[in-house]
Amino acid sequence: MAIDQSRTSLRRFLARLTADEETLEAESLQRESAKSGCMPAGLCMRGQLVTLTGRLKTVVYTPRTNLPTLEADLYDGSDVVTLVWLGRRHIAGIEPGRQLTARGRVAVRDDRKVIYNPHYELEATR
Repeated sequence: MAIDQSRTSLRRFLARLTADEETLEAESLQRESAKSGCMPAGLCMRGQLVTLTGRLKTVVYTPRTNLPTLEADLYDGSDVVTLVWLGRRHIAGIEPGRQLTARGRVAVRDDRKVIYNPHYELEATR
């Protein structure tokens, strides 16, 4: 039994040594999400009320004639959910690389998971 655990530990160690930075970041974000008790983005489905935590990958202001939007892609290591604030041009603290926790109902737009006007809490910068 101890030999099997040693082999498993050695395999994990070697996998981490050879993994690229993107894979290591995804694993780290997934661990943080699991510790916080939030649902993994990869498992959430349309219509569910969810709480997600992760890092903002992109933030884009989309000017539209009738309703401008601020959109941010939240990545938790398992999937991306786009957070959409309707009628907003800018929100202090919503910037790429920022860690946050968001809560809202999942919708699907253009085959992408979105949450409109989510409740959110910014995490302390690291």
